[in-house]
Amino acid sequence: MTTTTNEPRPLLSGKVAVIYGAGTIGGAAARAFAAAGAQVHVASRSPGRLDAVAAAIRAAGGEIHTAVLDALDPGPVGAHAEAVAADAGRIDVCLNVIGHEDVHGIPLLEMDVEDFARPISSMVRSTFLTAQACGRQMVRQGSGVIVVFGGEGEPMRDYFLGGTLVGFSAQETIRRQLATELGPSGVRVVTIVTGGIPESLGPDPAAAPITDGIVAGTMLGRAATLADVGNVAVFAASDQARMMTAATLNISGGAIID
Repeated sequence: MTTTTNEPRPLLSGKVAVIYGAGTIGGAAARAFAAAGAQVHVASRSPGRLDAVAAAIRAAGGEIHTAVLDALDPGPVGAHAEAVAADAGRIDVCLNVIGHEDVHGIPLLEMDVEDFARPISSMVRSTFLTAQACGRQMVRQGSGVIVVFGGEGEPMRDYFLGGTLVGFSAQETIRRQLATELGPSGVRVVTIVTGGIPESLGPDPAAAPITDGIVAGTMLGRAATLADVGNVAVFAASDQARMMTAATLNISGGAIID
């Protein structure tokens, strides 16, 4: 007698995901993708962070491959995507969550222009390069999803965010254009917007005003967690979201109203 099981397959079983950035958000997404059955490739400038993420995923029985590279450098980004596609046979998911050296807490009238422009340049450049590198592979195979992290939102009244929100708005413009150009090839492009994740700020007391502002701005009285981000990223990358493109997955708790 043959015994069968009706247990559902993991949402990302058989899929290959590339994540740029191994910090708190990148690590959370990598763990969620691996738990959902994906083969995960994480690239970061920080070997220490890569090692920590890899150890956690392997301890949980997941599959992860790591690479040290700068997501602002076109040569290594393109070569890495080509190598992943050659080794794994495809790239199904692309997520860029690198850090952008944002400077917060200083009014625009007092901010140095370099501090203002740095995150804008970093977001635009890294979003373009990573989406381009992975998108080329996805177009060849006729499927895939590029997940943009950030999204547009209202500025916080009691805190100063420098160029961060300007950079997020620029990313959204790139996302719309990518969705338009890649849609006919079967490639989806979506954004995850959180309104801020207090967990990602760490225990630094200087972050307290930001955390308070994030929570106070929500309708639910609570902010998104790293686990929330991971869960929604898995959904966005899965076939359950196959009809979603040029769209925003809003987990801001009502802080950002579409």
